Amino acid sequence: MTNRRPTQADVAKLAGVSQTVVSQILNNNDISVSDGTRQRVLDAIDQLGYVPNKSAQSLRSQKTRTIACVIPDITNPYYPAFQRGVQKVTIEQNFDLFVYDTEENEENEIRCLKAIQSSGVDGAILVLFHHHIDDLTPLLKQGIHLVVLASSFLDIQDSEIDIIYNRNDEMAELATNYLIQKGHTKIGMIAGLDETPPRKFREIGYLKALENSHLPLDQMCIQGGDFTEKGGYEAMQMILDMEEDLPTAIFAANDLMALGAMAAIREAGLSIPADIALIGIDDIPAANLVYPRLTTINQHQEQGGMDAAEMLISRIQGQYTGPGRVLEGSFELIIRESA
Repeated sequence: MTNRRPTQADVAKLAGVSQTVVSQILNNNDISVSDGTRQRVLDAIDQLGYVPNKSAQSLRSQKTRTIACVIPDITNPYYPAFQRGVQKVTIEQNFDLFVYDTEENEENEIRCLKAIQSSGVDGAILVLFHHHIDDLTPLLKQGIHLVVLASSFLDIQDSEIDIIYNRNDEMAELATNYLIQKGHTKIGMIAGLDETPPRKFREIGYLKALENSHLPLDQMCIQGGDFTEKGGYEAMQMILDMEEDLPTAIFAANDLMALGAMAAIREAGLSIPADIALIGIDDIPAANLVYPRLTTINQHQEQGGMDAAEMLISRIQGQYTGPGRVLEGSFELIIRESA
């Protein structure tokens, strides 16, 4: 006896409904289907072990029901949280998800964008450090819908690209102002990877806070590195090499760098926050586990991922066909013991 793969027709027969109803339920387009009918179909799917043939679906609908997500660093806890939000929506909407990690590298970004062009995905969510909206025209020409996570507001009136942006300058200004309000007058910054949007706009916010409070800037108090614990550790060591007139507080442009800075401060025999206070951005899980617990800015990363996926899928499914939308992300100060 030859085993045969169950079909939609088999599901429909067992559930006592038409194939159209089965298709509506499989594609989450079952608004007019009663709960009882929907449950019968789901029970039939489970009983038969039916798995939709995505290739056949793609041929019929000209849609692959796949989405790509490009992130800069899978080891940075910010991005898995963002990706988890994306995945929640794609699972709910019956889309497949491919994730590319560029490792913050420009050549890898180029490689990922080319891979997306040839992959047949319906859309992509992009977090890019080295490319801009204008570089995405080839993807749009292929009918690939796009949502971009940006570091600042972007004017996209003439584009169909949707934008979710974080006020990186305002987050940095909030963090620095908090340190100023705590009485600190010499505040250093661990700024992250040079020539990247997060560094650029977070440095702008930091400088604005100092300027508005009429505080002096020592260029040695701004150190770069990459957005990792190692980068933060090395940048903090460079600040500590000043030896005299050290800053009494540090704003790190993300939590991973703040954790690296914390290790360097301790190695120097200094105390946090008594000698040097420390604040970061992202509110990653480790921020609440280290001692002292890290004061930081929470960006609601998972919600941002959900918003990005919902915007993208609404375009893919034709529920929205207008000009590019712009959604501003939210953030809040989380006060803990490090500052």
